[in-house]
Amino acid sequence: WINEEDHTRVISMQKGSNVKEVFRRFCEGLQKVENAMKNAGQEFMWNEHLGYILTCPSNLGTGLRAGVHIKIPCVSTHEKFEELLTTLRLQKRGTGGVDTKSEGGIFDISNSDRLGYSEVQLVQFLVDGLKLLIEMEKRLENGESIDDLIPEPATRSQQIGIPEEGVKLFNSLAKGSFPDLSKSHNNWMAKCLTNDAYEKYYDESTSSGFSFLNAIKTGIENAGHPFIMTVGCVAGDEESYTAFADMFDPVIDKRHGGYGKDAIHPTDLDWTKLVGGTDMDPDYVLSSRVRTGRSIRGYGLPPHCRGEERKKVEEILVTALGNLEGEFKGQYYSLETMSEEDQEKLIADHFLFDKPVSPLLLSSQMEKDWPEARGIWHNDDKTFLVWINEEDHSRVISMQKGGNMKEVFRRFCEGLQKVEEEVKKSGNEFMWNEHLGYVLTCPSNLGTGLRAGVHVKLAKLCNHDKFGLILKNLRLQKRGTGGVDTEAEGGVYDISNSDRLGYSEVELAQFVIDGVTLLVDIEKALERGESIDEMIPAPKGKQVEEEHIGIP
Repeated sequence: WINEEDHTRVISMQKGSNVKEVFRRFCEGLQKVENAMKNAGQEFMWNEHLGYILTCPSNLGTGLRAGVHIKIPCVSTHEKFEELLTTLRLQKRGTGGVDTKSEGGIFDISNSDRLGYSEVQLVQFLVDGLKLLIEMEKRLENGESIDDLIPEPATRSQQIGIPEEGVKLFNSLAKGSFPDLSKSHNNWMAKCLTNDAYEKYYDESTSSGFSFLNAIKTGIENAGHPFIMTVGCVAGDEESYTAFADMFDPVIDKRHGGYGKDAIHPTDLDWTKLVGGTDMDPDYVLSSRVRTGRSIRGYGLPPHCRGEERKKVEEILVTALGNLEGEFKGQYYSLETMSEEDQEKLIADHFLFDKPVSPLLLSSQMEKDWPEARGIWHNDDKTFLVWINEEDHSRVISMQKGGNMKEVFRRFCEGLQKVEEEVKKSGNEFMWNEHLGYVLTCPSNLGTGLRAGVHVKLAKLCNHDKFGLILKNLRLQKRGTGGVDTEAEGGVYDISNSDRLGYSEVELAQFVIDGVTLLVDIEKALERGESIDEMIPAPKGKQVEEEHIGIP
């Protein structure tokens, strides 16, 4: 491939299991290409420290991914499967690529490393690992134990992909020894944490036992991406935001583009106030959705939610959802007891959420006791969806095909209010206060926690040099339709509001309706070959960092 994500992508492949033959062709072909380049007076980027240099830091070194499609339905359902892959320095994905599910027990298994090992070493990891996986699969098919075949488990940091130096740094923290992270780490916690706050809170915990060190752990262990500012801290309970205010307040202020410690957050779920949004052109706007999170007061948030607490949160929410009627009547699917048929159905509907794999999430122990007390509820029409005990106690989603954002927002507001009414009937309530609005695990989602978005086709505009500026001025952000860190395909983008805190739900949904309407008008003007200079909007106000990931 030429000039895709790198200057070149070189691939060797064939049917069957002869990895050595595929690797021979790969090495010989690559060497021939390189020799031809040198004969033309050119050379590949390479140095002793980084190896072969590519666009993304994740591909430095070898840039190599050696993989096979392998059928292992028995091993893949074994409780030690994830741990086994980590120990073997392998990773899995569905055969459709990143973020896809396996079908029929067939996985794409490949090396997890790129840098620090040679090409031969990485392919050998794969070959040795596959040999063991196949031996295990055959034993399990015969009903035999594989306990004696399981290698020694990796350390927790190896299991979840946290750099060893990050773990060492966290373990070395001590009172009186402030870690200056401002240059080595790229997250808001690292930029905002002061010596005074560190010393003040070092030994402190909330009344439920969530410590300051646990709040900043993910930002210590994960230095972050050099070009994308993450948050770097999480709350373990509602009290965290006040107990550790000298750390959280500056982070919230910076992350949300200016939000003072005395600011009041507006909440407004009156969908009738929306103007327009019923007829965004369906030839361009393919689907619309609105989502948010809600937390049950009095219970630990996912980084600090103990087993019994998590089960109680599930019980409260499932009971509330079970009482909904009319268009909101639906069914709950527990990840613990889900049948294979239900699993396949939820995958086909793109409803199923996976066990966290990002080090940013796992550093905060978001995967504890997975899949205990986690599940998915949706209404009969599959237009109103609730995830339970994923990254927050609940994620509430309203969605449908086409460009009727007002209808999606109506269902969102009414459904959310009905759920809250049922939660209150059980003697419970959502976490909320005038300053922070609805309280969620990650500071980036405080306030409304709302992301109103559409999948919209902008094949011309996406190539215009003012595309980024237009989105910024409209207070919108873009991503690929596959989610965070995915590329757009066919000029189709997921466009959503960039703010969460300081604006009401109605205001944010209106930003999206007004902004997407303008984006479609600009796209049509470009299709006609017209200038769009006079259509470029002025900035709406304060600007915020583009969201990279919910946590941290």
